[in-house]
Amino acid sequence: MKALSGDEITSSMAPQSSGADESRRPRTREDAGSSRPDGAKTARWQRWNDCSERWGRLMLAAREGDGAAYEQLLRELDLWLRAYYSRRLPYPAADDARQEVLLAIHAKRHTFAPSKPFGAWVTAIARYKWVDRVRDASRYSALSLDDEIAVEDHEGAAISAAALDQLLGRLKPAQESVIRLVKLNGLSIARASGVTGQSAALVKINIHRGLKKLAALVS
Repeated sequence: MKALSGDEITSSMAPQSSGADESRRPRTREDAGSSRPDGAKTARWQRWNDCSERWGRLMLAAREGDGAAYEQLLRELDLWLRAYYSRRLPYPAADDARQEVLLAIHAKRHTFAPSKPFGAWVTAIARYKWVDRVRDASRYSALSLDDEIAVEDHEGAAISAAALDQLLGRLKPAQESVIRLVKLNGLSIARASGVTGQSAALVKINIHRGLKKLAALVS
């Protein structure tokens, strides 16, 4: 089986330029408004279908014990997933989702039906993990600090402001800043994004990760 390069895989959904003769032909308004986009879309879908069929063959070979085919499949899917999540999630969440999908593919490889397109199968897994990440970020961003951190009541003792300040200082700066702004100072996600320069999605991710780290430190 011919191995694809990284550029070939990550560009599988990108429009391709026409040949030299085509580029010299005068363009009409109809060309600019309909023909070129339709042609690009058709080519893009064809490249995706080619990848889907190739990945399906590699998966079937892998299930028959072909280790090299399986390694090649995972390498190509890793490249595709990097591109897929780079357009949908901030980097930390995108990298986590990519790894989760690769693990899910390995765990669920026996569920792939040869009669179905592999592209649809793997896209369903990738989309599920994407929705899961977005849902988690939304849920954690809505929690208060006390909701997230459970502190045992040792004769009524509580974390003092000084102790909390110390704990926050043990987080990454990006996490500490957004937790202070949103959870302690009451700023909205949008305002915290403007203050810190982080995207709204990244603010939510850093709040989520920072709160988890605080919970671990307290416990």
